[in-house]
Amino acid sequence: MSESAFELIPAIDLKGGHCVRLRQGRMDEATDYGSQPAAMARHWQALGATRLHVVDLDGAFAGHPENQDAIREICRALDIPVQLGGGLRDMAMIESMLDLGIDRVILGSVAISQPELVRTACERFPGRICVGIDARNGLVAVHGWDKVTDVKASDLARRFEHDGVAAIIYTDISRDGMLSGPNLEETAALARSISIPVIVSGGIASIEDVKRCHALRHEGICGAITGRAIYEGTIDFAQAIDWIREQQAC
Repeated sequence: MSESAFELIPAIDLKGGHCVRLRQGRMDEATDYGSQPAAMARHWQALGATRLHVVDLDGAFAGHPENQDAIREICRALDIPVQLGGGLRDMAMIESMLDLGIDRVILGSVAISQPELVRTACERFPGRICVGIDARNGLVAVHGWDKVTDVKASDLARRFEHDGVAAIIYTDISRDGMLSGPNLEETAALARSISIPVIVSGGIASIEDVKRCHALRHEGICGAITGRAIYEGTIDFAQAIDWIREQQAC
């Protein structure tokens, strides 16, 4: 696996038009960080973000987009690309989000139930389709993490090996929002098993976690998503971006 560039990607999760963070994907464990997600998005861009990760939490549970107004405002507010996941279950939904200004859409539950949709979307929108794999104990969870399947995360990723997926976003649900450190052993093993770049998600709590992710670039890790840590200040986002820039300038 050749070494790639690395992005530290701030996350905005949308619930009822607000910017929130969950613990282990539980809607009843949401912390509200404000009712102006577009302003929050501009904040992360100003601190050096090169991409923004947005999740429509309501959409993930409803099975269709629910926060279109907030998503549109975020896209209009930024100069950097935005990737979006949550409730995208058919081509019309995918197209509507791309039309709003989203750069890349993330397909999660449909990767299990409708793999042909993923493949067709990759053909129609080259470089703009990611697959989100959310797992608990190595098994894929779907529908807002409400149901755990018997499909191994690594097996699901390999199904799309040659279909033009831009990236796999791998989330260990048990670590998400817990500030307990990412499951890098499992994530790196997944990255080594495929040629698709992998983005780490879930549990990143410190600059040391960022450095550990960055050190795995040669194994196919192309980025890491951070949420609660930058909202609660356990990671200084601007300092982390500066550190990454210094490393990539070497």
